[in-house]
Amino acid sequence: MRTFKIPGMVQAKQRPRLSRGRVYTPQATVNYEGYVKWCYSDYANRMGWTPIEGAIRAEIGVFMPIPKSDSKKKRALKISGQIRPTVKPDADNIAKSVLDALNGLAYADDKQIVECEVKKYYGEEPCVYVKLIELEG
Repeated sequence: MRTFKIPGMVQAKQRPRLSRGRVYTPQATVNYEGYVKWCYSDYANRMGWTPIEGAIRAEIGVFMPIPKSDSKKKRALKISGQIRPTVKPDADNIAKSVLDALNGLAYADDKQIVECEVKKYYGEEPCVYVKLIELEG
């Protein structure tokens, strides 16, 4: 099992764009995926992780910032998990962004992901926790 943290606000995978007859990935997506790779590499170097070879379960926990305009009561409900974020980015686009970034680094190919769970919460600081569990060797 491998768990690591990606500090900061999550960036969902954006759709490819077409300009002047060529398709490209938006810069915000490229930057975020590079940041995810850097965060994972930092953990992998310290822990001695090598790429996972078998089937993988991915668990992604996203912590969104609480709006400053919320009352203390509403803020407390959000921190306790009684109110969950139903705002963008979408859970599927978050998973795509994070898992695509780890492709070729944490595992050979994202086809190895056989289970994926994304949970969104409110938190004191925005961040993403990723847990990769090898199901078979």
